[in-house]
Amino acid sequence: MGVTAGETAGEAAGTAPKIPSSALADDVLGRLTATYGAAADPGRAPAMRAYMKDAAPFLGLTTPVRRALSHTVLEGTPRPAESDCAAIALRCWRLPEREYHYFAVDYLRRHVGRCSSAFLPVVRHLLTTVPWWDTVDLLAAHVVGGLVAADPDLTADMDAWIEDENLWLARAALLHQLRYRERTDTARLFGYCLRQAGHEDFFVRKAIGWCLREYAKTDPDAVRDFLARERDRFAPLSVREALKNTGAS
Repeated sequence: MGVTAGETAGEAAGTAPKIPSSALADDVLGRLTATYGAAADPGRAPAMRAYMKDAAPFLGLTTPVRRALSHTVLEGTPRPAESDCAAIALRCWRLPEREYHYFAVDYLRRHVGRCSSAFLPVVRHLLTTVPWWDTVDLLAAHVVGGLVAADPDLTADMDAWIEDENLWLARAALLHQLRYRERTDTARLFGYCLRQAGHEDFFVRKAIGWCLREYAKTDPDAVRDFLARERDRFAPLSVREALKNTGAS
């Protein structure tokens, strides 16, 4: 039997995190599905789905409209506990339309500070279920990055992710320090880039260049010196991305 509607591949395999009981999630999901559903624009949905390479169906909500609706949905709701964050995110992910996933990502970005290191398996599930760059990148930089910054012991998980055969976990490991700036663990950043320098997938190669380019805004000399030593190990795409807008070539 195949995966049923609303059931993820992870759930079918018995690997999905259990959804906690949450009265707040009951309230938010009720408001969310009613509000988003009423505003759906079927005329826009096919083009949005095509732009995201058919990763998921869409309701047809533009970003400004969706954000305004989300504000309405959350108006007057209390601050969540970690279990509420897990319940809301996992329940959103079980809904097929991508706008619900975006809502979950935005919610976690806002409340990641209320989550402990024990939340990382939930995020891992989100990264590897219906994965595409539109959700993976925000989760990596804002949620995974926030969890690791709060608990440096989670760097051990990042060390595992960078070697994972799942390209989205490798991409998340590369991007989790994207907003760290002067707090960046440079040895780990450069080491991760080298460990995936020969990766065949576009999204990993692009992430290598992106994280180097972002760190170059903080320490351009370090990035230039690193590439001067190691440039030949990287795909041209990674190097181009790393040097974009730096004036180097």
